[in-house]
Amino acid sequence: MSLAIFWTDEATETFDSIVLFIENRWALKQAEGFVKHTQKILSLIADQPYMYKASLNGNNVRQAIISPQTSMFYEIHHEFITILFFWDNRQEPIF
Repeated sequence: MSLAIFWTDEATETFDSIVLFIENRWALKQAEGFVKHTQKILSLIADQPYMYKASLNGNNVRQAIISPQTSMFYEIHHEFITILFFWDNRQEPIF
């Protein structure tokens, strides 16, 4: 059974800013590839939410590596998953 996925406002904002950055820095094709890869990972975690490592904040918050430069943090609830935010891995760690 796949869990429903909900995005926080912060997740939407950080995702959109990363997509725009990729599009402006490289090209639309690379940005589209990033979006498709993210969608694939979202589909995977809907079916297997515990497949990525737990963050230091707790077992229900997980970190999925989207690319070497980008991670997605999400929280697992009983009946759904919340996408919390996207993170540039080149920044200082938040946890």
